[in-house]
Amino acid sequence: MSIAPVIWDANWSSIWDRVAAAVPDDTAVIVGERVVTYRELEDRASRLARALAERGIGRGDAIGICHYNQLEYVEAIYAALKLGAIPVNMNYRYRSRELADLIRISGSKLVIAPASLRSEIDGAVALVESSVARIEIADIPSPADPGAEEYESVLGDRYDGPDVRSGEDLIYLFTGGTTGTPKVVMWRHGDLIDAQLVSIYTPLGLPLPTKVDELWAHAGRLPVPAPVTLPLAPLMHSSAMFSTMNTLFLGGTVVMLGAPSLDARQAIETIQEQRVTRLILAGNAVAMPLVEALEAAEAEGRAADVSTVNSIISSGMAFTTELKAQVRRYMPAMIMDTYGATEGGPFAYSFVRSDADLPPRIELAAGAAVIDADGHEVGVGGEGVLAYRGPMPLGYLGEPQKTAEVYREIDGTRWVSPGDWVRVLDAEGGIEFLGRDSSVVNTGGEKVYPAEVEEALLEHPEVDDAVVFGVPDPRWGQAVSAVVAVHAGSALDEASLRAWVGERLAGYKKPKRIVILDSIGRSPSGKADIPRLKALVTEGRSAQ
Repeated sequence: MSIAPVIWDANWSSIWDRVAAAVPDDTAVIVGERVVTYRELEDRASRLARALAERGIGRGDAIGICHYNQLEYVEAIYAALKLGAIPVNMNYRYRSRELADLIRISGSKLVIAPASLRSEIDGAVALVESSVARIEIADIPSPADPGAEEYESVLGDRYDGPDVRSGEDLIYLFTGGTTGTPKVVMWRHGDLIDAQLVSIYTPLGLPLPTKVDELWAHAGRLPVPAPVTLPLAPLMHSSAMFSTMNTLFLGGTVVMLGAPSLDARQAIETIQEQRVTRLILAGNAVAMPLVEALEAAEAEGRAADVSTVNSIISSGMAFTTELKAQVRRYMPAMIMDTYGATEGGPFAYSFVRSDADLPPRIELAAGAAVIDADGHEVGVGGEGVLAYRGPMPLGYLGEPQKTAEVYREIDGTRWVSPGDWVRVLDAEGGIEFLGRDSSVVNTGGEKVYPAEVEEALLEHPEVDDAVVFGVPDPRWGQAVSAVVAVHAGSALDEASLRAWVGERLAGYKKPKRIVILDSIGRSPSGKADIPRLKALVTEGRSAQ
């Protein structure tokens, strides 16, 4: 991949428009029984764009999208981009106060969300000082919400305003970075497209385009079959969202399950019914239940044929060698692990094209390097942080200090380095991951910040102290875990503490393992002995 951006003046929705014009009757999106062609997708996005414009949304305005893997998610992104507006990913697992933070930080003027999330959206909007418009998707039987307009009812005439789109338009992506407060990463279209070229073209065995004219030439006219992609990770996460956008970029078909949580059996049935060729996973968290469902089907004498899958792309969390081998037993696909971050990259890749590639070799991407604290590249056997000097975001919205820390200027070159430590194995760019210089817990591809969970635990009237951390977990990568000190004589148990946290924070932030003690046993300086506490959790001890 090039180090300098070469597709800088391309715009996502302009490319989708060209694909729709080239293959209007090809299938763009399938959700359950609903099949939408490129002509229909473009038309619905255009009509939604007009509705947004009539409600004051224009170039540079942010709109929040808080939804499951459904057609409207794709339409909302497309419509926003047609206006030069900025789509913002919002986590549908969040509670009201968490969503209110996302609205404030991003400056979203409008939120699109389903009726099933109404109570949380209503609560969030009530907490935000500025006015926020709402468009609600009728996904469940429900009386009309007086504070929102119904999605289908706002779709009127097509957008007929000026075309203001450019490669300078922005996409906002929420990430936690390395501290607990969510942050918005600001990507320009041109930079993001350039950064995605390897993921777009390499799985198809195609050379990377080097200019916009080549993108236009490929629009709906690939020399190989376009992918039929099933994202099994939520679209609110960048890896699934980008893979969905990339598939439409190629004129392929995006297949979605439509539910807020993964049903592995449904996923297998969908792969077979829709002849899916590409899967988007989030490491073990998705691969493990998928393998378990395949094994169960096999044991019940109804073995599934998922051999149409020829490529699997994973990002966001660990995907172990053992599980890759198990996956390939059912679908001998090329497995591409992308090591990137919302802040930039790609930093590294690994490819498994045959069982001989297991365990996979992780190699630096073009434009990536391992650097020390002074910004010097590390040699073979050395350790340092991953960094990348190719197309990257502008930085964090409203966070100049944090931007300067993560996006560093070294000898006239801008590098992005979120903080992953690695060891250099050889002169050809082989690396080994050592971990992140942060206490953030990555569980199933979701980032959880101990301080936030500790605060929720400490709000309980019977909790005296709490320490939260991650421990290794074969499915989730890390399991959120806690050691909690309670009042003498308290009858609190793990279930009640989990429920307490669940009422205040997203479900994935609830500790999966809790040890209850009389005292944390902090040092005189107030520090907790984290190794000792982790040992208590892994040993399964609980005492009052």
